[in-house]
Amino acid sequence: MKTEYRKLRTIEMKRLTVEEFREAEKLPLVVVLDDVRSMYNVGSVFRTSDAFRVEQLCLCGITSTPPHPEIHKTALGAEDSVEWQYFDTALEAVTQLREKGYTVLSVEQAEGSTSLPSFCAQQGRRYAVVLGNEVKGVHQEVIDASDGCLEIPQLGTKHSMNVSVTAGIIIYEFAKALVL
Repeated sequence: MKTEYRKLRTIEMKRLTVEEFREAEKLPLVVVLDDVRSMYNVGSVFRTSDAFRVEQLCLCGITSTPPHPEIHKTALGAEDSVEWQYFDTALEAVTQLREKGYTVLSVEQAEGSTSLPSFCAQQGRRYAVVLGNEVKGVHQEVIDASDGCLEIPQLGTKHSMNVSVTAGIIIYEFAKALVL
């Protein structure tokens, strides 16, 4: 016997208002975008950050900032709910986050990186993850200033994934470990 499924209407999902979102407890995670050039990727990261109540986005370097129609096209309003801050460089953001006690992890294929399935986020700690440019990745000086690197194992022929897809995987894994 097949189970029947009915799509929920938006009103039935009982989502938070923007004001309720701002007051709600957040996932202890900051996402740093290091020179992400696509505004669609930026918007997508905003939307995923809203879905998991990420604490903040740090938009760095050439990464565009709201308000912008191309960011809004994929963020669908999440740019209004998720707190964000602009930094001239990701290194500035990372330095400030480390001073505030965050454990900073660059998401990059690097010597000595920790495979994401092997990483265990710890309750009571605050984390920041750095996601890099679509072509060049995370700047080396940012990796050097980080507490470590996380790497998502891949099985195919390509050496990387889209930055917004990577953000979704990373944010979900932190949410699963810390709040879900």
